[in-house]
Amino acid sequence: MSKRIHLFLLPFLSLVIFLSSCGEKDKKAGGAAGGPGGAQANQVKDYPVITIATRSTTLNRDYPATVQGQQNIEIRPKIDGYIERIYVDEGATVRKGQPLFYISAPQYIQGVRTAQANIKIAQADVNAAKMQVEKVRPLVEKDIISKYELEAAQFALQSKQAALAQARATYSNARTNLGYASVTSPVNGVVGAIPYKIGSLISSNTPEPLTTVSNIGNIYAYFSINEKQALEFSKNTKGATVQARLKTIPPVSLILSNGSEFPQKGRVETASGLINTETGSVSVRATFRNPGNIVRSGSSGIVRIPRTVDSAILVPQKATYEIQGKRFVYVVESTGTVRSAEIKVMESSNGQFFVVQEGVRPGEKIVLEGVASLREGAPIKPREVNTDSVYQQGMQKFE
Repeated sequence: MSKRIHLFLLPFLSLVIFLSSCGEKDKKAGGAAGGPGGAQANQVKDYPVITIATRSTTLNRDYPATVQGQQNIEIRPKIDGYIERIYVDEGATVRKGQPLFYISAPQYIQGVRTAQANIKIAQADVNAAKMQVEKVRPLVEKDIISKYELEAAQFALQSKQAALAQARATYSNARTNLGYASVTSPVNGVVGAIPYKIGSLISSNTPEPLTTVSNIGNIYAYFSINEKQALEFSKNTKGATVQARLKTIPPVSLILSNGSEFPQKGRVETASGLINTETGSVSVRATFRNPGNIVRSGSSGIVRIPRTVDSAILVPQKATYEIQGKRFVYVVESTGTVRSAEIKVMESSNGQFFVVQEGVRPGEKIVLEGVASLREGAPIKPREVNTDSVYQQGMQKFE
């Protein structure tokens, strides 16, 4: 019986031994063929790293702005009439006192003529009154007539003289009204749109102005800062008054709508004393000289305010990554592994670097590139990169 069992189990034992030997061969073959591949999988990759250091830098903070001319004057008629002549075209540069329009107003011409005639009548009345006084005076002196006759003649002369003065004032007013027929530019500037053409009937109640003349020798860039920024500005600048603090702001730049920088530097001169309750912001104005009238009123741009930070910790933007609104870097540990560190950065930057407020310290090493392929605790082979060269290259790109 025992012999039969042994004979029955013999094929199974042979199968087990065969499979076991095949497995050993496969392991050996895998180890021989895949040995280099396994070593490659476990090979530690090298990453460029830099050492954190402090340095002085200039940060820029940008604010969207609207640009207005120093003066935007609406040209409106003061009299009723038809536009007879237009001396300028839209967009023309004009000087103060230069004619812009001529309004045909015959009623005012007739008013001047009537006033001139009334002056002559009043002058004649004055002359007649003077003759009456001269006629009465000797008779009074000889007691031929009462002195009251002389006083009456003198009063009549004064009345005629007053009428003459009134006639002259009327003539002056008529001349002034007629002068309004010629519309001139009140300032040096650029002519805007001209909605009315020759023959258009206009009056002092016309809803649209004849045109607008913009004095753009200087331009104003209006922008807003929020309440938090206003408090930060008051805290970080010296001066007892707002004007004294504004004077500490360095010259600012104007970035035009095409992305180019306006060649003239400006100054921040005024800030409103009230916070807009609807927007929670403070309106600020920067003034720029505008030689050649390059920038026109109504255009848009960006006011760029520089700020110098001493002993700033600068981290290249490419060395950071963001998760759920938080920014991180990989710090290299002494063990050769990396750990993720959350950093807090200032709002403004120079386009290539972040200024770190919290999260890393000078002397620590961080991974410069390839952070997307790393994970917490991963081993790396640090390859030290010259920190100064990294900053110089970043600044050159920014410039």
